[in-house]
Order: sequence, then structure tokens, then C-alpha cells
Amino acid sequence: MYNIIRKTTAGAPDLNQIYQHSLQLLSTLISTPSFSSDEMLTADAIESFLNLSGVNTFRKYNNVWCYNKHMDAEKPTILLNSHHDTVQPNGQYTRDPFNPAIEDEKIFGLGSNDAGGSLVSLIAAFLYFFERDDLPFNLCLAATAEEETSGELGIRSILGDLKDISFAIVGEPTGMQMAIAEKGSMVLDCVAKGRCGHAAREEGDNAIYHALKDIEWFRTFQFPIMDGQPQPVKMSVTEIRAGIQHNIIPAECHFTVDIRYDHNYNERELINMIINHTSSYFKIRPNVLKPSFIDLTHPIVVSGCSLGRATYLSPTSSDQGWLDVPSIKMGPGNSARSHTADEYIGIDEIEEGINIYIAILESLDLTHHKNVLRFEKVTDINPG
Repeated sequence: MYNIIRKTTAGAPDLNQIYQHSLQLLSTLISTPSFSSDEMLTADAIESFLNLSGVNTFRKYNNVWCYNKHMDAEKPTILLNSHHDTVQPNGQYTRDPFNPAIEDEKIFGLGSNDAGGSLVSLIAAFLYFFERDDLPFNLCLAATAEEETSGELGIRSILGDLKDISFAIVGEPTGMQMAIAEKGSMVLDCVAKGRCGHAAREEGDNAIYHALKDIEWFRTFQFPIMDGQPQPVKMSVTEIRAGIQHNIIPAECHFTVDIRYDHNYNERELINMIINHTSSYFKIRPNVLKPSFIDLTHPIVVSGCSLGRATYLSPTSSDQGWLDVPSIKMGPGNSARSHTADEYIGIDEIEEGINIYIAILESLDLTHHKNVLRFEKVTDINPG
């Protein structure tokens, strides 16, 4: 059972108690299966935890969100977001993935690193500021679902329900460094066409050979970019299927292309380039994630840099791609541990995450940045 967080004699929330509650909540989340689209029980646990901490919550599907106690419509609102769904445990686990065992100052279990540590740390930071009436900003905390599958009932389903957001911190395991840009994600299902024939005779038109030409283009093509900048687009053929029998020339060859791209290109430009260089037919899968980018002069980036946080371009995607406001991706843990067997996060990593989240928010200077704090809707680009 959680108690309302005590305050120190100086009137500030008791950080030691916040650390303990965060670990207790993370243990609860680990021990409660929450595969994408089946997160009802962890949503219940998060909502109960916040309610017992004196916070009024809102809920839609398996998404839970709330605001600081003293909201002021004249102040910008910062979104603190992370997800509570997990992938399925892989077959290489040597531990019970749902047993939140603590060993060697580490807490093990499915979702501990991705993204339970980030989520409980953001919740802790939110509770630290919850009752403050002198904040220069508002806080919106959102614990969301279906991140691992980019599902329609995740964060996208509540963006229209939230109060206007000015910018965001998205909690993912980054070692508490700041991802100031994140590649978008698009998946193509392609089919190269040929004509059936007998393999023993000079008949048919082999679809595999047509597919190979396109696959080689996807493998080798480099999109133009300024000198000294990282490659903006990465295209990887990840699946291929063709043929029904050894002696029949295949009429179709199906293959899948995973595309990651940064803010230098949009969907339309990518699609036009692919159409102009390949002959295969293709369909774009739903749930295309937009790339994200935040200016280095944005107050949240300046605040992080003042605390010694490094900035980098993230190759992985997250719920950042659904947001239409500036954001950084930042959280305790290590991205390399995500989706691996015997996942874990260090207890010290969680405490550091809580401390740095609090420090970044406390050191924010919003005085001269009104122009970057306006809420702006960005229209999606749909390929023609």
C-alpha cells in the first residue's frame, strides 16, 4: 500500500520516500503482464498509485493522465510521457520475466528498462512538483499504452483530450542523455511481378529476379545530405517470400522494407524517390511515425545541457513520432537492454533519472522563449 508522500521539515517532498515508492510501483508493473493492447491491469495499478498519492486522474482505454494541482491557463504545459506496455518475453529468458527480483542493486523483469524505469521516474518527478503553486509551467503526466506496436489506442487516442501541450519529455531508456531528434519509421510491403512457367524450359518471367534488382537498390541507395551530417535515411529489406514449388517459375516475389528517416525528408519525398527507382508495386503500412526534431536553443535542451546532458540523434522510434510539439526523448536505462532476455535496470539509474528530471524542470528558463512555446498543429503529409 502506498501512502501520500511526506514532506520534509523544509516543506519539500521527501525524495527518499519518492525513491521507495518508485521502486514499489516498478515492481508492481513488472509483476503484472502488460503486453501491447492488453494493459488494463497496469493502467489500474498506475491509476490507483496516483489516486492514493492525492492526484485526480483521467483515463481513456488503457491510457492514464493527470495534471499538477495548481494549473494556470496562462502558463505553458509540459507533457511528461512514457508507456507501460511491453513486448512478449523472448525464449532466451533464464529468469521469470514477471518476477521483479532485486540483485546487485538491479531490478530484473520484463519492462524494467523499457520503459518502466522511465515511467516511474517521470511519475516521481511529477509528484515532486504536484502541489507547488509557484511553477512557471503546468505539468501533464501521461502513462500510455500500445507504444510497442504503434497501436491506435495508445497516445494517439488521447492527444485530442489533453490540454494544449507546449513541449514534451518522452521517457525511454537513453542513459539520461537527450535525444533531440528521432528517426521516423515507415514499412513497405512490396511485390515484384513476373509470369509463371516451367523451370526446365525457357518459359515464364522470374519475379525473384525482378525483386533482386529492387532489393539491391534499397540496399545501396544513399539519399543526398549535407557533408558531415549522418545518413538521413536507412532502408532495410527484412522479409522475402516467393515460389510455391521447386519446378515452377514464380510469378510474384513479396518483400518487406523497413525505412527509418530523419527530418530532412518527408514521406512524399521518400515515396517519389522509390517510385522513380524501382519497378515493384508496394503498399505503405498504416501507422507511419514522423521524424522528430527540436531546436538546440529550446529551453528544455538548454536546461539539459546546463546539467551536462549530451544530445544525440536516436535511430529508434517511440511515441515521440505521434507528437506535434517539440520534444526530447530521455530516460534512465540503456536502449541496448530493451527487448533482451533477463532485462534489468539499476536502482541507481532510477534515482539518477528522478533527480535529473527534477533538476531539468527546476532550471528551465522560459523567460525569452515565448515564441517556441506556442501550441502548433502540424498537418500530416500523406503520400499521393
